[in-house]
Amino acid sequence: MFYREAGQFKTSYAADQAMFPIPRDRIGLALILAVAYVVIPLFGGEFLIASVMIPFLILSLAAIALNLLTGYAGLVSLGTGGFMGAGAYAAYKLSTLFPQVNILVWIVCSGFASCAIGVLFGLPSLRIKGFYLSVATLASQFFLQWCFVRVGWLYNYNPSGAIEAPARTLFGIAITGPRATPETRYLVVLTIVVVMTWLAANLVHGRIGRAWMAVRDMDIAAQLIGIRLFRTKLLAFAVSSFYAGVAGALMVFLWLGAAEADAFNINLSFLLLFMVIIGGLGSLIGSFLGAALIHVLPIAVRQAPAFFGLTIGGATVEHLTYVITGALIVFFLVVEPHGLARLWQIAKQKLRTWPFPY
Repeated sequence: MFYREAGQFKTSYAADQAMFPIPRDRIGLALILAVAYVVIPLFGGEFLIASVMIPFLILSLAAIALNLLTGYAGLVSLGTGGFMGAGAYAAYKLSTLFPQVNILVWIVCSGFASCAIGVLFGLPSLRIKGFYLSVATLASQFFLQWCFVRVGWLYNYNPSGAIEAPARTLFGIAITGPRATPETRYLVVLTIVVVMTWLAANLVHGRIGRAWMAVRDMDIAAQLIGIRLFRTKLLAFAVSSFYAGVAGALMVFLWLGAAEADAFNINLSFLLLFMVIIGGLGSLIGSFLGAALIHVLPIAVRQAPAFFGLTIGGATVEHLTYVITGALIVFFLVVEPHGLARLWQIAKQKLRTWPFPY
């Protein structure tokens, strides 16, 4: 009785553990980082690193960009692929204009170029919302993609219309270009994603994140309590576009090596939206889970026939990939509309109470 009245402890072991979940969460996060930084580079093959982990991390960062805008601020966007392209082309121009500057500096600075474009297209967000805002961002997608094709200055008038990652080094180690090893590129991408995820976590748990969620839940009430809607929405567009720009630069410089304008088309924007919805709106971990389901699962499905010794045509495997992935997406949305992040929370809660469920 004293414990309950003192407000220090609850009536069950599970409730007590729920009050102090941080140590276990930190241990789990440390284990994940240890596997990511040590186990995968040492024991992962080239296919795992170059074709699975690097694109998974980059798409997760892009999904975080969209989640900050849609999941936390409640502003639906269909132009994330265009903002990624803006960052990629900005990094390409900066790296060719100033080749003496480290390429990682331009990858980060490319986010600011995308940020400026995101703020410009975010100006209508004060007057329109919902479906109409998504149409406005869709217009930005088509406009940016048109620029990537028609404005030759962006790709240095390359006859192919493509942008290519120049060969650059860091402390004498090649990090971009044909001489860069998959392990090096993976570690660079991993470090950038970890740092930016940590910054995003601090942002959404602070004053800015609370303002975004207040606008998302009821913008009129948020305005009545003193939140400036215009500034808050523009800030959401700015931060989201910054993250998308960095993800786009990483996509070209540390994953693909070269890309055309079609790499940042509307399909990429819809793909990222699916990741956020399936992973869980308003959840950073949901961005990683959604990227894993959308990107990693199809790869596993394509490799399954060979693993079991089956001979299936490439076209059949491709069709099965779409069918299985689509069926799983529908299944998860029906079973848990709040996304995979909610299932992850339930699993963590059960692990915290184990082996004392009562």
